[in-house]
Amino acid sequence: MYHNYYYYNKEELLKNPKIPLIVRENNEAVFKAMAEEMLAEIKENNMRGEKTVFICPVGPVGQYPYFIELVNKEKVSLKNVWFINMDEYLTDDRQWIPKEHRLSFRGFMDRMVYSKISEELVMPESQRIFPDPGNIAHIPELIEALGGVDICFGGIGINGHVAFNEASDELSPEEFLKLETRVLEIAKETRAVNSIGDLNGALADMPQYCITVGFREISKARKIRLGCFRDWHRAVVRHAAYGERSAHFPVSLLQDHENINIQLTEFVASLPE
Repeated sequence: MYHNYYYYNKEELLKNPKIPLIVRENNEAVFKAMAEEMLAEIKENNMRGEKTVFICPVGPVGQYPYFIELVNKEKVSLKNVWFINMDEYLTDDRQWIPKEHRLSFRGFMDRMVYSKISEELVMPESQRIFPDPGNIAHIPELIEALGGVDICFGGIGINGHVAFNEASDELSPEEFLKLETRVLEIAKETRAVNSIGDLNGALADMPQYCITVGFREISKARKIRLGCFRDWHRAVVRHAAYGERSAHFPVSLLQDHENINIQLTEFVASLPE
């Protein structure tokens, strides 16, 4: 099957997308914009004496250095902020991989985010949340108790996944949107792409399983912000913005969300001559 939208030039891409697209100069500009929106939301909620709840990724991660710099420089308290991370890799017996593992998202957040924020500003450990295969109900129950998610930040996988919500040809859009936090097997294309980015192509060492927040949690966030900056994001963004709604390409199910955008680079927006 041939899809014309994969070959849209920048002008065609921006003409009538089903998800709003914001084109920024380069990766740095995308990451800075994400960090600035994170900080602005927190500051606004702090001023009102209200909590801030984010669903956060480890991929993309380029926003975190800018976010950390802004928090420390402006002395913005995170004491009333909850970071709910999207997902984590699991061992073959469906348990978290060790924090010390080079692929561990929990380890990344500890080393590269929380430990770099001033101690007097960083949120307590009880507000640094990961989906837990030993307590799958915790995330949806926590989100309900907190009053919902302010912003879900993330990226888009090569098969349209957001978090590790892998594509499905068996589920209807309505069924897929009801999926909550769960353990699942990682799709072969996701393992291949991630092995290239994270393990220099060592596909045999990529975990087979993961735990992820569901599309129900993501789709009910008040705002959704997705960043796209890789070479293969050229096709992904075009499919997200112009493809039909289908669980075969999960991000397309967010086309009718009331406050969503995809921030992409000039590189992604443009196609080779």
